[in-house]
Amino acid sequence: MAETRRKLAELDPVWAQIVKEAEQAVKNEPLLGGHIHSSVLYHGSLERALAYRISLKLESGEMSAQILREICDEAYESDPSLATDARADIAAVYDRDPACHRFLQPLLFFKGFLAVQAYRVAHWLWNEGRKDLALFFQMRVSEVFSIDIHPAARIGKGIMIDHGHSIVIGETAVVGDNVSLLHSVTLGGTGKEDQDRHPKIGNGVLIGAGAKVLGNIKVGDCARVAAGSVVLTEVPPRKTVAGVPARVVGEAGCSQPAITMDQILKSGA
Repeated sequence: MAETRRKLAELDPVWAQIVKEAEQAVKNEPLLGGHIHSSVLYHGSLERALAYRISLKLESGEMSAQILREICDEAYESDPSLATDARADIAAVYDRDPACHRFLQPLLFFKGFLAVQAYRVAHWLWNEGRKDLALFFQMRVSEVFSIDIHPAARIGKGIMIDHGHSIVIGETAVVGDNVSLLHSVTLGGTGKEDQDRHPKIGNGVLIGAGAKVLGNIKVGDCARVAAGSVVLTEVPPRKTVAGVPARVVGEAGCSQPAITMDQILKSGA
């Protein structure tokens, strides 16, 4: 057993850590043993566990968990980057969310993480031309997690959605790598215009709770959007914007605001 664990840790350290934490969690709380076994320990890889968790959450009278699981398995087998991105998302949540103390927690308990992983499968379906099925995934994610991400949106890796609730990301939105979003963020349009109409969020951006970024505008790399702001114009890289409408109020305060999660505008920043 020890040799098996060592090899697993070398091949897939994220999954190895999740398995280790799951085994300890069963010892600590036997009443959750069945849940943890079926969600984690029964599976041989993170991909299989994700397919199970997504299908379990999105099943309904309209589509069974078994069919959804087969769709997810197909997606992970076809595009390995889906699970690679998921590993980056787990690490991001662990690094940035002070309420996350184990790699196991996002997989079992955090709806922001699970919603993003379901979106990734829906995005794969969209790119495969299976748009109606992708929209079904979007609908169920919105109903179950209160997070509405259009499957055509393009989202990078290392994404952290904290207190995942009331997030809206529109069809032509682009979100870079290592972005952190708090609850009630909207990346939306400004009316009924068609074509490219949603924001383009750069790498390393931090968007505070309740902020609205509207229209086909760019938020530069490593910028900060203060909570409650309404952003209608381009945000330069490494700047902080705040207000309604938002304006530049200072520097971003650090080189990687999405990672430090520092939302306080310091004097002279």
